[in-house]
Amino acid sequence: MSVSEDQPLGTAVGDAPNASARLFTGLDLPEDITARLTGLVDGLRPVADLRWSRVENLHITTKFIGNWAVDRLAEMQTAIAGATADIRPFDVEIRGLGWFPNPHQPHTFWTGVRAGDSLSSLHAKTDAAAASLGVPKETKTFAPHLTLAKVPAGGKTDLAPMRRAVAALDSVDFGGFRADRFFLYQSKPGPTGSVYLKLAEFLL
Repeated sequence: MSVSEDQPLGTAVGDAPNASARLFTGLDLPEDITARLTGLVDGLRPVADLRWSRVENLHITTKFIGNWAVDRLAEMQTAIAGATADIRPFDVEIRGLGWFPNPHQPHTFWTGVRAGDSLSSLHAKTDAAAASLGVPKETKTFAPHLTLAKVPAGGKTDLAPMRRAVAALDSVDFGGFRADRFFLYQSKPGPTGSVYLKLAEFLL
């Protein structure tokens, strides 16, 4: 594992003098998978009044860190790089569609992420690195996925047309890729939703 210097990355933004940044780590999606997911969302959007995700913002989250002092970013970066040093590139598949927590009373529509033990190990070691600096460890089971939409609260959304559209899809396989890096991101609020700024890149 090493920190890449191949491309310029962003600088965390916060309010001085005690600035903090909302951080997480994750994997980027390649353009071909993003294009397939865009086609899926564009096709389903007219049949269901959901809060649809911006596909260009989708990423595979490996660890949510939360608010972290900007002046300690280098410390976090060093801890993550050291803890994940032995992880090598691995294959990732994006396929399947489903609902959280279940199809009968859903609040989230998602597509699945399959990557075996390597992705779980990346999550666990990043979690341990952050915990060594005082960030609370994860209490939920790691279940990698991409959130495509949220169901509005109240239970009044008619999902029957969407269920029929999903059942009629020719394929729910959106492709795969070789993960050879991951990123430390800052999440910032924007006028049309969250904006994600890459702060550091870690090569596998």
